[in-house]
Amino acid sequence: MGSLSIWHWLIVLVIVMLVFGTKKLRNIGQDLGGAVRGFKEGMREGEATGTTPPSQQIDSKTVDAEARERDKV
Repeated sequence: MGSLSIWHWLIVLVIVMLVFGTKKLRNIGQDLGGAVRGFKEGMREGEATGTTPPSQQIDSKTVDAEARERDKV
């Protein structure tokens, strides 16, 4: 009873197809695939240009916590 068998997954798949329909599921799959593809292309462009993402850039006013702790010791 701990895991679901293949028959359970097939029944769930049939119910999902009945509720949403195959056309809507296909559109959701295409949208998801396009989003993943766009994300991968964005990651490649970022690596190719060699720019640092804004989340990893350090502001000149930012003080590193490790540096502060080393000064105290």
